Amino acid sequence: MSAQANVSLWEKHLDGEFITKNEDLSLSTMVEDASVLTMPTRWGGKGREALKPLYRDEFIPSIPSEWEHTLTNRVATDNCVVEEATVRFRHTKQMDWFLPGVPPTEKWITVEMVIVVDFRDGKMAAERIYWDQAAVLRQIGLLQ
Repeated sequence: MSAQANVSLWEKHLDGEFITKNEDLSLSTMVEDASVLTMPTRWGGKGREALKPLYRDEFIPSIPSEWEHTLTNRVATDNCVVEEATVRFRHTKQMDWFLPGVPPTEKWITVEMVIVVDFRDGKMAAERIYWDQAAVLRQIGLLQ
């Protein structure tokens, strides 16, 4: 696929996660054996069948209503999209993919993320998300 087609598919995937909150829409953008992994917490899975309950029951419902995602850089090729973004939100929900076992703190968190998305056969094959977990833990008072 072209770089622009990959970006369009990635944006459709994000729409399912953050706008329509529809796991089926997000999963429709992925190959059958796709993988998702949040690197700091090791949350994720492999295969759409395994990812469906994670998206439906854990990830999408845990996204706080006060969530801002600001794109700072994007590099797209025929095989991948790499995105740098600043995410800012109020921690009002349990987010085990982001802060495993930490109940809502009501604190504002701002963190830079790097997201790497690989494509195969016209769909997303892998998504890896990186952020500085120590910076997050400092902001909620769990690390000095």
